[in-house]
Amino acid sequence: MEYTEKTLACVAKRENNNKRKYLVVNALQGKHIPVSAKKSLDMFSALAKKVSDAYKNETLLLVGFAETATAIGSALAVELGSFYMQTTREPLQNVEYLFFTESHSHATEQKLCKNDVEKILPCIDRIVFVEDEVTTGNTIMKIINIIEKNYGNMKFAVASLLNGMDSESIQKYNEQNIDVHYVAKTHHENYTAIAEGYSSDGNYFDVDDSIHDVQITEISEDYVNARRLCMGSSYHLACKKLAEKIIADVAQNIQTKNAKIAVIGSEEFMYPAIYTARELEKSGFLVLTHSTTRSPITVSCNPEYPLHSRYELISLYDDDRRTFIYDIQKYDSVVIITDTPKMSQKGLMSLANAFKSQGNNNIFVYRWYND
Repeated sequence: MEYTEKTLACVAKRENNNKRKYLVVNALQGKHIPVSAKKSLDMFSALAKKVSDAYKNETLLLVGFAETATAIGSALAVELGSFYMQTTREPLQNVEYLFFTESHSHATEQKLCKNDVEKILPCIDRIVFVEDEVTTGNTIMKIINIIEKNYGNMKFAVASLLNGMDSESIQKYNEQNIDVHYVAKTHHENYTAIAEGYSSDGNYFDVDDSIHDVQITEISEDYVNARRLCMGSSYHLACKKLAEKIIADVAQNIQTKNAKIAVIGSEEFMYPAIYTARELEKSGFLVLTHSTTRSPITVSCNPEYPLHSRYELISLYDDDRRTFIYDIQKYDSVVIITDTPKMSQKGLMSLANAFKSQGNNNIFVYRWYND
């Protein structure tokens, strides 16, 4: 497949965000729009090849940006066999952080585990920051400046699915010898006008956290928290074992090989869901994957707009956090995978009820976590 701005970049409208009124939604990323996991992983692989070709003889640390680029970073690390960790907005136990901000985001605070950065820096040649889309490069430059201030100069690079940097932004990176890799170039000059041209007349569903019986399967074996330093090969093996357990369980309750299945990740926790969805696809099922998100995006009835229905949720991680999922369909089975340290019952009910509202009653929930 040819990856271009036209085939990948869908312009959506942010809700109540004056710093940047539009959001670029990638049609194949597996975050907001339900998609075949194979299509997502094939696109991630195209980016992985660009990084691999550029740094054949270097030892890399890949850093995926929360929340939307966590699956991309994980997939690249798995394919390259590199060191990996992601930025996070979630609390980690007994660690120190490098803090920075993502000013245009709805949730501006980002952090990276300082303990792990210090541990791995002597062992690598370059840090590669992995994003879904880079517009100005300002957020990445913030963390680069923090790392250099604390640890001195080193080699950096940026890898993203989409790149919307203008010539001035690219020049700043070139002047600091920071390589920029991407799958498709985007041009943002008209994105604000495009977003504002859509009516916000889609279908909006409020939180429904009424209590129903939802079965949760706890899986603690082989858990890897990618918010901490890990090896891509180890993470791949852990996700493989997780997928095997989930598929063996789900298969007992599926009556036909042509069943339509949704596999849903949670916020920063995306890659295991996409990986599991791909393994289910290989078994012959019709599978779509996407995940919950903190991003409040307006929805529209316009068929050219990327998102048409929005379900407000309570986070699986935090009762006080507002999250969303978009464009729920009717499936034979729904598989929800999360790594929340403590499952929010209100959050679980809100997510399960969102799917139930569209006729989905065969819901499997898996919590992968080890204290």
